[in-house]
Amino acid sequence: MVTENQFPADPIRVVLLFLSGILMFISLWLIFMWAPMEQVMGQVQRIFYFHVPIAWVGFLAFSVVFFSSILYLWKGERHWDALGHSAAEIGVLFTTLMVISGAVWAKPVWGVWWTWDPRLTTSLILWLLYAGYLMLRAYSPTNAQAARYSAVLGVIAFVDVPIVYFAVSWWRNIHPEMVVGPLAESGALEGSMVTTLLVSLAAFTVLFGYMLLERFSLRNMEDTLGSIKSQKGGM
Repeated sequence: MVTENQFPADPIRVVLLFLSGILMFISLWLIFMWAPMEQVMGQVQRIFYFHVPIAWVGFLAFSVVFFSSILYLWKGERHWDALGHSAAEIGVLFTTLMVISGAVWAKPVWGVWWTWDPRLTTSLILWLLYAGYLMLRAYSPTNAQAARYSAVLGVIAFVDVPIVYFAVSWWRNIHPEMVVGPLAESGALEGSMVTTLLVSLAAFTVLFGYMLLERFSLRNMEDTLGSIKSQKGGM
């Protein structure tokens, strides 16, 4: 019989959940009550404070998949596979939200929901790659094959992450230029906008940390329960 003591509450997850809630509340107040309205795009520009952090979390999640996949292929330890799988699920979720929020932003600004802009196209490819990662795991004949094949794909698919980031600089099109990161133009954002964006980035990053630990814990719980069932079935 599995008891609650076998899966104790993790105080780190509790702290991250509490901290992410506080940061999200502060971020929402800054976005809708403090940050000034952009003169050209108007109120719709406020989607920016969600769109960019969501994209950042997607990139961060796929970075975890990349390094976890390398470590699994190198060491063959189950927890690296579980970590990569958990991060991939979160990454696909946030990349989906990135594409949707980008489309909502594009409609009033560009007049269309979607255009084959290089940044948008490479983002869609990124989503398809990691959706394929999850499908590969789901339909592989054995868990060992699923772990090995998806780890290889997790390494290869990460190549598209920097391509998505640099697409705006490599192929100039209608997508706005970068306002954060090493290639961002100095003074691209007004001071209060920068502060609001940084708080939003912090809030979503902490939320990602909580979600990753939570999903990783649940996956370990599933493995433990699966092992117990296997042992009972063999008796």
